[in-house]
Amino acid sequence: MSEQQNDRTPAVPHHSGHRERLRARARTAGLNHLPDYELLELFLFRSQPQGDVKPIAKALLIRFGSLAAVLAASVEDLMTVRTEDTRGKTKGVGAETALDLAALHEVAQRVAREPTVKRPVIASWSALLAYVRVALQHEPREQFRVLYLDKKNQLILDEVQNRGTVDHAPVYPREVVRRGLEVSAAAMILVHNHPSGDPTPSRADIDMTKQIVQAAKSLSVEVHDHLIVGREGVTSFKQLGLM
Repeated sequence: MSEQQNDRTPAVPHHSGHRERLRARARTAGLNHLPDYELLELFLFRSQPQGDVKPIAKALLIRFGSLAAVLAASVEDLMTVRTEDTRGKTKGVGAETALDLAALHEVAQRVAREPTVKRPVIASWSALLAYVRVALQHEPREQFRVLYLDKKNQLILDEVQNRGTVDHAPVYPREVVRRGLEVSAAAMILVHNHPSGDPTPSRADIDMTKQIVQAAKSLSVEVHDHLIVGREGVTSFKQLGLM
């Protein structure tokens, strides 16, 4: 072959065959042996059927800090992630990929919630803590939700009451209790997150909890606990003697 002909031979992309090799390694070695970015790659293959997704997987982990945080990110935040290949071409997370990742997080939440359904939540406390951590540990904005329980302390409804900013979500005690009456709740567990990572209750958290407890008590609805979720763990008001 002449030098001129050789120059016309298209270059083989550096990632050629990578998908097949990664899938083969996942099958033989097991998914649990893959690093986070490769596990994320496998999932990205579905929404991005062509091209090299390794840079996007790594960019997502760098941007959000962990695999759990990637899945907990909002669709809007996910779509801000962009990478640039060696040819200067920009590629990023599109609407379809972002929705797929959000759906995976929803699956994880539902799986974590299963042990708390149709059984007394108080008797499944470790399962409850695992669930609220999956749901809120990496939530980038403060979110206040209420677990409404029946007379057997079984979960009736897990409802997000409000979403806020990075350090505040407005809560209206009367609305919290009113919703409990609508669903015929006998008790409730308050839950919110601290995006800062520190689950230590603030003065405002303590005051708001007292208001909800007082409003609920007047209507014979018991507040079992208030849990604050942070990256460093989960804090229980009851364990701290704040209720």
